[in-house]
Amino acid sequence: MRISTAALHNAAILQITDRTAALVKTQNQLASGKRIVTPADDPTGAVQALGLDRALAQSQQYGRNADAAKSRLSFEEQALADTTTLLDRVRVLALQANSGALDSVGRQSIATELQTRLGELVDIANRRDGNGEYLFSGYATSTQPFALSGGGATYSGDQGVRLLQTSDNQKIADGHPGSTVFMDIPQGNGTFVTGVGAANTGSGIIDAGSVTDRSAWVPDTYTISFTSETTYDVLDSSSNVVASGTYAPDGAIAFNGIQVQLSGAPAAGDTFTVTPSGKQDIFTTISNLITTLGRPADTDADNARFVTEIGTALAQLDRTQEHISTVRAEVGGRLSVLDSAADTRADRELDLQTALGSLRDLDYADAIARLNMQLTGLQAAQQSYTKISQLSLFNYI
Repeated sequence: MRISTAALHNAAILQITDRTAALVKTQNQLASGKRIVTPADDPTGAVQALGLDRALAQSQQYGRNADAAKSRLSFEEQALADTTTLLDRVRVLALQANSGALDSVGRQSIATELQTRLGELVDIANRRDGNGEYLFSGYATSTQPFALSGGGATYSGDQGVRLLQTSDNQKIADGHPGSTVFMDIPQGNGTFVTGVGAANTGSGIIDAGSVTDRSAWVPDTYTISFTSETTYDVLDSSSNVVASGTYAPDGAIAFNGIQVQLSGAPAAGDTFTVTPSGKQDIFTTISNLITTLGRPADTDADNARFVTEIGTALAQLDRTQEHISTVRAEVGGRLSVLDSAADTRADRELDLQTALGSLRDLDYADAIARLNMQLTGLQAAQQSYTKISQLSLFNYI
Protein backbone atom coordinates (compact mmCIF):
# COMPACT_ATOMS: atom_id res chain seq x y z
CA MET A 1 0.00 0.00 0.00
CA ARG A 2 1.30 3.41 -0.91
CA ILE A 3 1.07 6.37 1.41
CA SER A 4 1.15 9.73 -0.24
CA THR A 5 3.31 12.55 1.04
CA ALA A 6 0.18 14.69 1.69
CA ALA A 7 -1.45 11.98 3.78
CA LEU A 8 1.71 11.57 5.79
CA HIS A 9 1.85 15.28 6.54
CA ASN A 10 -1.89 15.45 7.39
CA ALA A 11 -1.66 12.54 9.80
CA ALA A 12 1.31 14.08 11.58
CA ILE A 13 -0.32 17.50 11.83
CA LEU A 14 -3.60 15.95 13.10
CA GLN A 15 -1.69 14.12 15.79
CA ILE A 16 0.08 17.33 16.86
CA THR A 17 -3.24 19.22 16.88
CA ASP A 18 -4.96 16.56 19.03
CA ARG A 19 -2.09 16.49 21.51
CA THR A 20 -2.05 20.30 21.65
CA ALA A 21 -5.82 20.41 22.32
CA ALA A 22 -5.47 17.85 25.13
CA LEU A 23 -2.59 19.85 26.60
CA VAL A 24 -4.57 23.12 26.45
CA LYS A 25 -7.55 21.44 28.16
CA THR A 26 -5.34 20.27 31.01
CA GLN A 27 -3.73 23.70 31.29
CA ASN A 28 -7.19 25.32 31.51
CA GLN A 29 -8.18 22.86 34.22
CA LEU A 30 -5.07 23.70 36.21
CA ALA A 31 -5.61 27.45 35.74
CA SER A 32 -9.26 27.29 36.90
CA GLY A 33 -8.87 24.55 39.49
CA LYS A 34 -11.93 22.87 37.96
CA ARG A 35 -12.22 19.44 36.39
CA ILE A 36 -15.27 20.54 34.38
CA VAL A 37 -14.44 23.77 32.59
CA THR A 38 -17.07 23.35 29.85
CA PRO A 39 -20.05 20.95 29.70
CA ALA A 40 -18.22 19.01 27.00
CA ASP A 41 -15.63 17.95 29.58
CA ASP A 42 -18.26 15.80 31.39
CA PRO A 43 -21.86 16.27 30.19
CA THR A 44 -23.41 14.14 32.95
CA GLY A 45 -21.31 15.71 35.68
CA ALA A 46 -22.04 19.20 34.31
CA VAL A 47 -25.80 18.60 34.60
CA GLN A 48 -25.42 17.33 38.17
CA ALA A 49 -23.19 20.29 39.07
CA LEU A 50 -25.74 22.73 37.63
CA GLY A 51 -28.44 21.24 39.85
CA LEU A 52 -26.20 21.50 42.90
CA ASP A 53 -25.39 25.12 41.96
CA ARG A 54 -29.09 25.96 41.87
CA ALA A 55 -29.71 24.28 45.22
CA LEU A 56 -26.75 26.11 46.78
CA ALA A 57 -27.85 29.50 45.36
CA GLN A 58 -31.38 28.93 46.67
CA SER A 59 -30.08 28.05 50.11
CA GLN A 60 -27.90 31.16 50.15
CA GLN A 61 -30.93 33.28 49.19
CA TYR A 62 -32.84 31.72 52.08
CA GLY A 63 -29.93 32.76 54.28
CA ARG A 64 -30.15 36.36 53.08
CA ASN A 65 -33.90 36.34 53.72
CA ALA A 66 -33.32 34.97 57.20
CA ASP A 67 -30.70 37.64 57.92
CA ALA A 68 -33.16 40.36 56.84
CA ALA A 69 -35.90 38.91 59.04
CA LYS A 70 -33.53 38.54 61.98
CA SER A 71 -32.41 42.15 61.64
CA ARG A 72 -35.97 43.53 61.66
CA LEU A 73 -37.04 41.24 64.50
CA SER A 74 -34.03 42.34 66.55
CA PHE A 75 -35.01 45.99 66.03
CA GLU A 76 -38.57 45.14 67.04
CA GLU A 77 -37.45 43.24 70.13
CA GLN A 78 -35.45 46.27 71.27
CA ALA A 79 -38.43 48.56 70.66
CA LEU A 80 -40.65 46.24 72.73
CA ALA A 81 -38.04 46.09 75.50
CA ASP A 82 -37.95 49.89 75.59
CA THR A 83 -41.76 49.96 75.67
CA THR A 84 -41.75 47.62 78.66
CA THR A 85 -39.27 49.85 80.48
CA LEU A 86 -41.41 52.90 79.72
CA LEU A 87 -44.58 51.18 80.95
CA ASP A 88 -42.82 50.21 84.17
CA ARG A 89 -42.05 53.89 84.75
CA VAL A 90 -45.64 54.91 83.93
CA ARG A 91 -46.94 52.37 86.43
CA VAL A 92 -44.62 53.70 89.12
CA LEU A 93 -45.90 57.21 88.43
CA ALA A 94 -49.52 56.01 88.62
CA LEU A 95 -48.85 54.40 92.00
CA GLN A 96 -47.24 57.62 93.22
CA ALA A 97 -50.26 59.59 92.02
CA ASN A 98 -52.56 57.25 93.95
CA SER A 99 -50.98 58.34 97.23
CA GLY A 100 -53.39 60.25 99.44
CA ALA A 101 -50.57 62.51 100.60
CA LEU A 102 -50.01 63.95 97.13
CA ASP A 103 -51.43 67.41 96.45
CA SER A 104 -52.52 68.94 93.14
CA VAL A 105 -49.04 70.34 92.46
CA GLY A 106 -47.49 66.89 92.87
CA ARG A 107 -50.13 65.37 90.59
CA GLN A 108 -49.47 67.99 87.95
CA SER A 109 -45.76 67.24 88.12
CA ILE A 110 -46.50 63.57 87.51
CA ALA A 111 -48.86 64.49 84.66
CA THR A 112 -46.08 66.53 83.04
CA GLU A 113 -43.69 63.57 83.11
CA LEU A 114 -46.42 61.30 81.78
CA GLN A 115 -46.91 63.68 78.85
CA THR A 116 -43.19 63.36 78.10
CA ARG A 117 -43.42 59.58 78.37
CA LEU A 118 -46.35 59.59 75.96
CA GLY A 119 -44.24 61.42 73.36
CA GLU A 120 -41.42 58.96 73.96
CA LEU A 121 -43.82 56.06 73.39
CA VAL A 122 -44.89 57.52 70.04
CA ASP A 123 -41.23 57.79 69.05
CA ILE A 124 -40.72 54.11 69.90
CA ALA A 125 -43.81 53.13 67.91
CA ASN A 126 -42.44 55.09 64.93
CA ARG A 127 -38.99 53.49 64.93
CA ARG A 128 -37.28 52.34 61.75
CA ASP A 129 -35.09 49.36 60.96
CA GLY A 130 -31.57 49.42 59.53
CA ASN A 131 -32.94 50.05 56.02
CA GLY A 132 -34.93 53.10 57.11
CA GLU A 133 -38.29 51.28 56.96
CA TYR A 134 -40.85 51.73 59.73
CA LEU A 135 -41.07 48.69 61.98
CA PHE A 136 -44.76 48.89 62.82
CA SER A 137 -46.45 50.02 59.59
CA GLY A 138 -47.32 46.59 58.21
CA TYR A 139 -46.82 46.53 54.44
CA ALA A 140 -46.71 50.35 54.33
CA THR A 141 -43.11 50.50 55.52
CA SER A 142 -42.54 54.00 54.15
CA THR A 143 -45.56 55.46 56.02
CA GLN A 144 -45.15 56.78 59.56
CA PRO A 145 -47.56 54.61 61.54
CA PHE A 146 -48.51 56.71 64.59
CA ALA A 147 -49.39 60.30 65.39
CA LEU A 148 -50.90 61.71 68.59
CA SER A 149 -54.48 62.84 68.15
CA GLY A 150 -56.78 64.12 70.86
CA GLY A 151 -56.82 61.68 73.74
CA GLY A 152 -54.90 58.94 71.93
CA ALA A 153 -53.15 58.24 68.64
CA THR A 154 -54.09 57.45 65.07
CA TYR A 155 -52.62 54.52 63.15
CA SER A 156 -51.77 55.10 59.48
CA GLY A 157 -50.22 51.72 58.69
CA ASP A 158 -52.03 48.58 57.57
CA GLN A 159 -52.56 45.10 58.97
CA GLY A 160 -50.09 43.35 56.68
CA VAL A 161 -47.25 41.12 57.84
CA ARG A 162 -44.36 40.35 55.48
CA LEU A 163 -43.45 36.67 55.29
CA LEU A 164 -39.89 35.83 54.23
CA GLN A 165 -39.03 32.39 52.84
CA THR A 166 -36.21 30.98 54.95
CA SER A 167 -36.27 27.36 53.74
CA ASP A 168 -38.12 25.16 51.25
CA ASN A 169 -41.04 24.76 53.66
CA GLN A 170 -40.70 27.63 56.13
CA LYS A 171 -41.77 31.28 56.10
CA ILE A 172 -41.13 33.70 58.95
CA ALA A 173 -42.99 36.94 59.66
CA ASP A 174 -40.47 39.76 60.00
CA GLY A 175 -42.54 41.81 62.45
CA HIS A 176 -45.98 42.84 63.71
CA PRO A 177 -48.28 45.63 62.52
CA GLY A 178 -48.51 48.51 64.97
CA SER A 179 -52.22 47.94 65.46
CA THR A 180 -51.49 44.52 66.93
CA VAL A 181 -48.71 45.77 69.20
CA PHE A 182 -49.97 49.11 70.47
CA MET A 183 -53.70 49.32 69.67
CA ASP A 184 -55.56 46.04 70.10
CA ILE A 185 -55.21 45.60 73.86
CA PRO A 186 -58.19 44.20 75.81
CA GLN A 187 -59.69 46.63 78.28
CA GLY A 188 -60.00 46.09 82.02
CA ASN A 189 -59.56 42.50 83.08
CA GLY A 190 -60.10 41.30 79.52
CA THR A 191 -63.77 40.43 80.08
CA PHE A 192 -65.36 43.61 81.41
CA VAL A 193 -64.57 47.15 82.49
CA THR A 194 -65.89 48.94 85.57
CA GLY A 195 -66.62 52.63 85.96
CA VAL A 196 -68.06 55.29 88.27
CA GLY A 197 -71.20 57.27 87.46
CA ALA A 198 -70.46 60.89 86.52
CA ALA A 199 -73.16 62.20 88.88
CA ASN A 200 -72.10 60.25 91.97
CA THR A 201 -72.03 62.19 95.23
CA GLY A 202 -70.78 59.51 97.61
CA SER A 203 -67.27 58.19 98.20
CA GLY A 204 -67.86 54.76 96.74
CA ILE A 205 -64.96 53.17 94.84
CA ILE A 206 -65.17 50.13 92.55
CA ASP A 207 -62.29 47.80 91.63
CA ALA A 208 -61.51 46.19 88.26
CA GLY A 209 -63.46 43.04 89.18
CA SER A 210 -62.87 39.42 88.25
CA VAL A 211 -64.54 36.49 86.50
CA THR A 212 -65.69 33.63 88.72
CA ASP A 213 -67.56 31.54 86.14
CA ARG A 214 -66.90 32.39 82.51
CA SER A 215 -69.68 30.15 81.26
CA ALA A 216 -72.23 32.17 83.26
CA TRP A 217 -71.05 35.56 81.97
CA VAL A 218 -73.57 37.31 79.71
CA PRO A 219 -71.93 40.26 77.91
CA ASP A 220 -74.05 43.35 78.44
CA THR A 221 -73.91 46.81 79.96
CA TYR A 222 -74.83 46.52 83.64
CA THR A 223 -75.52 49.30 86.11
CA ILE A 224 -75.12 48.87 89.85
CA SER A 225 -77.62 51.39 91.21
CA PHE A 226 -77.78 52.24 94.92
CA THR A 227 -81.36 52.61 96.00
CA SER A 228 -80.09 53.68 99.41
CA GLU A 229 -76.77 53.94 101.14
CA THR A 230 -76.93 50.24 102.01
CA THR A 231 -78.97 48.57 99.23
CA TYR A 232 -78.39 48.18 95.51
CA ASP A 233 -79.88 46.70 92.35
CA VAL A 234 -77.94 45.40 89.35
CA LEU A 235 -79.73 46.32 86.12
CA ASP A 236 -79.01 45.12 82.59
CA SER A 237 -79.22 47.34 79.50
CA SER A 238 -82.98 46.78 79.37
CA SER A 239 -83.35 47.92 83.02
CA ASN A 240 -84.17 44.40 84.17
CA VAL A 241 -82.97 43.61 87.69
CA VAL A 242 -80.48 40.74 87.51
CA ALA A 243 -79.31 40.93 91.14
CA SER A 244 -79.85 42.96 94.30
CA GLY A 245 -78.51 42.97 97.83
CA THR A 246 -77.29 44.81 100.84
CA TYR A 247 -74.04 46.68 100.54
CA ALA A 248 -71.22 45.94 102.97
CA PRO A 249 -68.01 47.98 102.62
CA ASP A 250 -65.25 45.93 100.96
CA GLY A 251 -67.80 43.26 100.16
CA ALA A 252 -68.22 41.58 96.77
CA ILE A 253 -71.18 42.11 94.47
CA ALA A 254 -71.58 38.99 92.33
CA PHE A 255 -73.82 38.28 89.34
CA ASN A 256 -73.71 36.41 86.04
CA GLY A 257 -70.37 34.72 86.75
CA ILE A 258 -68.46 37.85 87.77
CA GLN A 259 -67.86 39.84 90.92
CA VAL A 260 -66.77 43.38 91.72
CA GLN A 261 -65.73 44.85 95.03
CA LEU A 262 -66.85 48.25 96.29
CA SER A 263 -65.38 50.27 99.11
CA GLY A 264 -66.15 53.62 100.67
CA ALA A 265 -69.64 55.01 101.26
CA PRO A 266 -71.86 55.24 98.17
CA ALA A 267 -74.79 57.62 98.41
CA ALA A 268 -78.34 56.87 97.41
CA GLY A 269 -78.64 57.33 93.65
CA ASP A 270 -74.96 56.61 92.97
CA THR A 271 -74.25 54.26 90.08
CA PHE A 272 -71.38 52.09 88.92
CA THR A 273 -71.08 50.48 85.51
CA VAL A 274 -69.88 47.09 84.24
CA THR A 275 -69.44 46.92 80.47
CA PRO A 276 -67.92 44.26 78.16
CA SER A 277 -64.26 44.79 77.39
CA GLY A 278 -63.33 46.32 74.09
CA LYS A 279 -59.92 47.29 72.78
CA GLN A 280 -57.84 50.20 74.01
CA ASP A 281 -54.52 51.46 72.73
CA ILE A 282 -51.54 52.24 74.97
CA PHE A 283 -51.62 55.91 74.06
CA THR A 284 -55.22 56.30 75.24
CA THR A 285 -54.38 54.56 78.51
CA ILE A 286 -51.64 57.08 79.28
CA SER A 287 -53.71 60.01 78.00
CA ASN A 288 -56.61 58.99 80.26
CA LEU A 289 -54.22 58.84 83.20
CA ILE A 290 -52.96 62.35 82.40
CA THR A 291 -56.57 63.58 82.23
CA THR A 292 -57.38 61.98 85.59
CA LEU A 293 -54.40 63.69 87.22
CA GLY A 294 -55.58 67.04 85.90
CA ARG A 295 -59.01 66.81 87.55
CA PRO A 296 -59.65 68.35 90.98
CA ALA A 297 -60.14 65.91 93.86
CA ASP A 298 -61.57 68.23 96.48
CA THR A 299 -64.79 66.42 97.41
CA ASP A 300 -65.35 62.85 98.53
CA ALA A 301 -67.04 62.07 95.21
CA ASP A 302 -64.16 63.59 93.24
CA ASN A 303 -61.64 61.63 95.27
CA ALA A 304 -63.61 58.41 94.82
CA ARG A 305 -63.70 58.95 91.06
CA PHE A 306 -59.97 59.72 91.08
CA VAL A 307 -59.09 56.57 93.02
CA THR A 308 -61.33 54.45 90.80
CA GLU A 309 -59.84 55.82 87.60
CA ILE A 310 -56.29 55.36 88.89
CA GLY A 311 -57.19 51.76 89.74
CA THR A 312 -58.64 51.32 86.25
CA ALA A 313 -55.45 52.78 84.74
CA LEU A 314 -53.25 50.44 86.80
CA ALA A 315 -55.30 47.44 85.73
CA GLN A 316 -55.07 48.56 82.10
CA LEU A 317 -51.32 49.05 82.41
CA ASP A 318 -51.00 45.51 83.78
CA ARG A 319 -53.04 44.21 80.85
CA THR A 320 -50.86 46.23 78.45
CA GLN A 321 -47.63 44.86 79.91
CA GLU A 322 -48.97 41.32 79.60
CA HIS A 323 -49.82 42.05 75.97
CA ILE A 324 -46.37 43.47 75.19
CA SER A 325 -44.77 40.47 76.91
CA THR A 326 -46.79 38.14 74.69
CA VAL A 327 -45.65 39.96 71.56
CA ARG A 328 -42.03 39.88 72.78
CA ALA A 329 -42.36 36.14 73.33
CA GLU A 330 -43.52 35.74 69.72
CA VAL A 331 -40.53 37.75 68.50
CA GLY A 332 -38.17 35.68 70.64
CA GLY A 333 -39.69 32.49 69.28
CA ARG A 334 -39.16 33.63 65.70
CA LEU A 335 -35.55 34.57 66.41
CA SER A 336 -34.99 31.15 67.95
CA VAL A 337 -36.47 29.45 64.88
CA LEU A 338 -34.19 31.52 62.64
CA ASP A 339 -31.13 30.49 64.67
CA SER A 340 -32.07 26.82 64.40
CA ALA A 341 -32.75 27.16 60.68
CA ALA A 342 -29.36 28.83 60.19
CA ASP A 343 -27.59 25.81 61.70
CA THR A 344 -29.55 23.41 59.51
CA ARG A 345 -28.91 25.55 56.44
CA ALA A 346 -25.16 25.71 57.14
CA ASP A 347 -24.98 21.90 57.36
CA ARG A 348 -26.91 21.52 54.10
CA GLU A 349 -24.74 24.05 52.28
CA LEU A 350 -21.62 22.21 53.44
CA ASP A 351 -23.03 18.97 52.03
CA LEU A 352 -23.88 20.69 48.74
CA GLN A 353 -20.44 22.25 48.46
CA THR A 354 -18.79 18.88 49.20
CA ALA A 355 -20.87 17.15 46.54
CA LEU A 356 -20.19 19.97 44.08
CA GLY A 357 -16.47 19.79 44.81
CA SER A 358 -16.34 16.07 44.17
CA LEU A 359 -17.92 16.64 40.76
CA ARG A 360 -16.17 19.81 39.66
CA ASP A 361 -12.92 20.27 41.54
CA LEU A 362 -9.65 19.17 39.99
CA ASP A 363 -7.25 16.52 41.32
CA TYR A 364 -4.08 18.59 40.97
CA ALA A 365 -1.65 15.67 41.33
CA ASP A 366 -3.38 13.71 38.56
CA ALA A 367 -3.66 16.80 36.35
CA ILE A 368 0.03 17.75 36.71
CA ALA A 369 1.13 14.20 35.91
CA ARG A 370 -1.18 14.17 32.89
CA LEU A 371 0.16 17.59 31.80
CA ASN A 372 3.75 16.30 31.89
CA MET A 373 2.85 13.22 29.83
CA GLN A 374 0.90 15.30 27.30
CA LEU A 375 3.75 17.79 27.01
CA THR A 376 6.22 14.95 26.45
CA GLY A 377 3.93 13.36 23.85
CA LEU A 378 3.48 16.67 22.05
CA GLN A 379 7.22 17.28 21.95
CA ALA A 380 7.79 13.76 20.61
CA ALA A 381 5.14 14.27 17.94
CA GLN A 382 6.67 17.56 16.92
CA GLN A 383 10.19 16.10 16.72
CA SER A 384 8.93 13.09 14.79
CA TYR A 385 7.16 15.34 12.31
CA THR A 386 10.33 17.37 11.88
CA LYS A 387 12.21 14.23 10.87
CA ILE A 388 9.45 12.73 8.75
CA SER A 389 8.81 15.96 6.87
CA GLN A 390 12.42 15.98 5.65
CA LEU A 391 12.32 12.45 4.19
CA SER A 392 12.47 12.27 0.37
CA LEU A 393 13.50 9.64 -2.26
CA PHE A 394 15.92 12.21 -3.59
CA ASN A 395 17.97 11.68 -0.42
CA TYR A 396 18.81 8.19 -1.71
CA ILE A 397 19.55 8.97 -5.37
